[in-house]
Amino acid sequence: MFVLFEDSGVFRAGTILSEAGASLQVETSHGKRMKIKRAHVILEYTAPEPQTLLDGGQADAAALDAAFLWEVCEDGEFFVADFAREYYGHAPSAPEVAALLFALHGAPVYFHRKGKGRFRKAPPEILQAALAGQARRAREAEQVEAWRAELVAGRLPEALAPLVPQLLYRPDRNRLETRAFEAACVDAGESPAKLLLRCGALQSSYELHLNRFLFEHFPQGTEPPPLPECTFDAQSLPRAQVQAFSIDDASTTEIDDAFSVTALAGGGWRIGIHIAAPALGFDCASPAGQLARARLSTVYMPGNKITMLPEALVECFTLAEGRECPAVSLYAEVSPALSVQSVQSCIERVPVAANLRLGALEPLFNEERLAHGAPLDFPFGKELRLLWELATVLEGGRGKTETTPEQTDFGFAVDWQRTSPDGEGWVEITQRQRGSPLDKLVSELMIFVNSHWGKQLADADVAGLYRVQNGGKVRMSTYPEPHEALGVDCYAWSSSPLRRYVDLVNQWQLVAVLREESAPFAARSADLLAAMRDFEVTYASYNEFQRQMERYWCLRWLRQRDAREIAALVLRENTVRLDGMPFVARVPDLPPVLAGTRVQLALGEADLFNVELPLRYLRTLSEPEHGDEHAP
Repeated sequence: MFVLFEDSGVFRAGTILSEAGASLQVETSHGKRMKIKRAHVILEYTAPEPQTLLDGGQADAAALDAAFLWEVCEDGEFFVADFAREYYGHAPSAPEVAALLFALHGAPVYFHRKGKGRFRKAPPEILQAALAGQARRAREAEQVEAWRAELVAGRLPEALAPLVPQLLYRPDRNRLETRAFEAACVDAGESPAKLLLRCGALQSSYELHLNRFLFEHFPQGTEPPPLPECTFDAQSLPRAQVQAFSIDDASTTEIDDAFSVTALAGGGWRIGIHIAAPALGFDCASPAGQLARARLSTVYMPGNKITMLPEALVECFTLAEGRECPAVSLYAEVSPALSVQSVQSCIERVPVAANLRLGALEPLFNEERLAHGAPLDFPFGKELRLLWELATVLEGGRGKTETTPEQTDFGFAVDWQRTSPDGEGWVEITQRQRGSPLDKLVSELMIFVNSHWGKQLADADVAGLYRVQNGGKVRMSTYPEPHEALGVDCYAWSSSPLRRYVDLVNQWQLVAVLREESAPFAARSADLLAAMRDFEVTYASYNEFQRQMERYWCLRWLRQRDAREIAALVLRENTVRLDGMPFVARVPDLPPVLAGTRVQLALGEADLFNVELPLRYLRTLSEPEHGDEHAP
């Protein structure tokens, strides 16, 4: 005697070996012995053999029409053997019961299971909904397949074109387009970026990285919304009796700061630090203020930038030469010995005589010329020497006269009119040593103005946003606390209001203090705290993007020159920095050497999509000099 039974949702057939009450000992068609409950038995029969029953039942079930079975089936719950008797019109054979069982079980849209061998036909309204869903899924599967085939063939379906950024950077796997795209990537054996590049939806690896950043931080695009025209009249401000000049690199358009030197009749000088004053032209609730709040900072990257404020507004307030510009100025009267005697802040319009550029200045104003007392017979040469001497005094006053390790700054210039093998843009990388006299001059005067204005806000009991460092950790705060690395009691970013929202907020607050008005941000206000938190996160993201794009252009620079080998400096263990660029990477086969060792490396094929560069050790060029084991 044989039985057809259900075991954990699977239909099996076997030979009865023994029976004890409500249980059976059965040997299945595969020779496995099982103890089953009689309640799980659907059919007892004498022929055919168990495996023959299963195989034949599956084959015969395929010929049965589920829709017709549903039509002829009675309403209500039923047992499969009873339905088989009605359907076939005679006492059904074991193969007939098995075929019907497999057909009902394989059509869950038409028949709902109610137990071992028991079913109930689906109600008409539920059946129609299920069939409609089934048809929809079939159409969707056909559409997915059609899109997949187009993508594999190198064509971008029209429906996928608007979704390219989402497919690359934040795929929604509930969408049919995403399913088709990911299936095409698997079939083509390509990454999403490379598949879209082949389909013409992505123009270059550069576009991949830039658009990823824009997708996350500028989903509405970088073009600012229409803003009211800047109508601020600088002529309404008192005119400063100075000739100011700025010091910036050649690409700077947002000129935030300038300096002036005026000799005093009784000896000494009046040193002016003049900061561009966009806070005079709009408030935090204005459309321009809201745009600055949304962007929080200018975004820098090699060959491009996204300004915090629209270009028209930058043009209105930047300290451009040949103009009288609105500014918040800090004047320090210093003695002939360069000790600060008094400090005063005011709002005024400042005549800007020149925008000096670092590239032109550094050959004329550097440590060697200053050490040898060379004549500084160029515009503002004497003023620069005096400011540098004052910066040296200010640096000593902060207790920061110790020698610091030399650091290199790298500059990237991208010629977008020139094409490289990797697409538009030809990059040049330049180097300059940080810590030049001009660096010291600018940084010390900025530290001076930022620390003084931070203290001025605190003394007036007006909220501000401060940079704080204690225990080696730098953070933002609404309270004036020391910045240990700088050696100042408080430090409030205030010198770059065209570029950073924090500086703009502090300028709004400072202007209110100078005008003896109510400050726009109250202490511990929700808006101030939210701006501080958002700025920290966003500013870090912008800086990380800049570093990533610098790494990308380093790889482009190497590929432009078809470089096969390069020298590098070992930083630690198997981590190196390539010569001539800020590219830090790991060398898996680097032997144990001291930090500061110089090595020659072989370059593998650069991956511009993942910004990776395989490196292989070739030989050691030089060991570190004594005392340089911890070279940066």
